[in-house]
Amino acid sequence: QVQLVESGGGLVQAGGSLRLSCAASGRTFSSYTLGWFRQAPGMEREFVAAISWTGSYYADLVKGRFTISRDNAKNTVYLQMNSLKPEDTAVYYCAADLPPYDSAWYDSRNKYDYWGQGTQVTVSS
Repeated sequence: QVQLVESGGGLVQAGGSLRLSCAASGRTFSSYTLGWFRQAPGMEREFVAAISWTGSYYADLVKGRFTISRDNAKNTVYLQMNSLKPEDTAVYYCAADLPPYDSAWYDSRNKYDYWGQGTQVTVSS
């Protein structure tokens, strides 16, 4: 069983920045594929970014503004969010896919076996 705990959310003005963190349990963190998703009120949960041994992947809406990274020594994945917009307002969730990896693509919710509880990000105009 893997536990994921997000932190770093908050209220920020448009144009500002936030860095989200997600701390994971488990001894084989370096093998995890990790993703960030977000869900706005009344909307479907949508893909934001993912990182695996093959590279990093981004949704078009955040490409060039958000950066996903990981620190395997700290069992933590980060999401650096710059140039934030009001439409980025959502609850942000991190998720993990462990070996043997699901064959779904990185932007599919079905790929991920474990999810955190989420952290609220609110961007004011």
